[in-house]
Amino acid sequence: MKVLLLTELGALFFAYYWADNFDPASLQGARALLTGASAGVGEELAYHYACLGSHLVLTAHAEALLQKVVGNCRKVGSPNVFYIAADMASPEVPERVVQFALDKLGGLDYLVLNHLGVAPAGTRARSAQAARWLMQVNFLSYVQLTSLALPSLTESKGSLVVVSSLLGRVPRSFSSPYSAAKFASDSFFGSLRRELDVQDVNVAITMCVLGLWDRASAAEGVRGVTRAKAALGPKAALAVIRGGATRAPSVFYPWRFHLLCLLRAWLPRPRAWFIRQEFNVTAA
Repeated sequence: MKVLLLTELGALFFAYYWADNFDPASLQGARALLTGASAGVGEELAYHYACLGSHLVLTAHAEALLQKVVGNCRKVGSPNVFYIAADMASPEVPERVVQFALDKLGGLDYLVLNHLGVAPAGTRARSAQAARWLMQVNFLSYVQLTSLALPSLTESKGSLVVVSSLLGRVPRSFSSPYSAAKFASDSFFGSLRRELDVQDVNVAITMCVLGLWDRASAAEGVRGVTRAKAALGPKAALAVIRGGATRAPSVFYPWRFHLLCLLRAWLPRPRAWFIRQEFNVTAA
């Protein structure tokens, strides 16, 4: 019976990950607002969209890096690319960013939420001040941007693409406030998807669960604590692009994280052992 169940699960995973209905031409002329676009996965996302002929508004807090990315996007083929430097830690910034994108592009087909803030690792408990900052950057700004962009996405029957983290599904040591923000984001967009379905609003929401090591700033936050190495940003970015374009409900990169999320409630002890192997710590 167990062998049969495992075989069926394997067949489902194979069908899920090998099914390919991605049409690159669907992104030609698409209007996209991409946050966290100055480095890492966000930078790679910008290049993928540009190569596919999308119109872009890019934002991040580092203006010099954004200017470099904008120049490269123009070189690889984006018909229009604009940028606005913005720090999502400021509650008034999301409205300014969305209005800028609507003014420049005339509407939105994609809102790609990729920015994040990470507090330094090293202690199990964080201050309330640090947690408040993380919640603003990693959760509340996502809610604000979504609320402001939703009317335009509804009109265009567009897509929300949320780049999240494995830490939004499986909590780890040394990440309590960050995980809390990511769990909140996962819950918010899961609930919003159901609300849009009930209201018959044709806006897709794709939740992208990436490993911590696909996010350069997140990896930096736990340097010296974890043994894991950074994964390749371009491959993770392509998985996000495909998921958003095909309106998939979720994307897992690497794919094995899907299995880890499924097993987290079933096999807590093996999961705990697996997580400990990623860290330079031993169980008490």
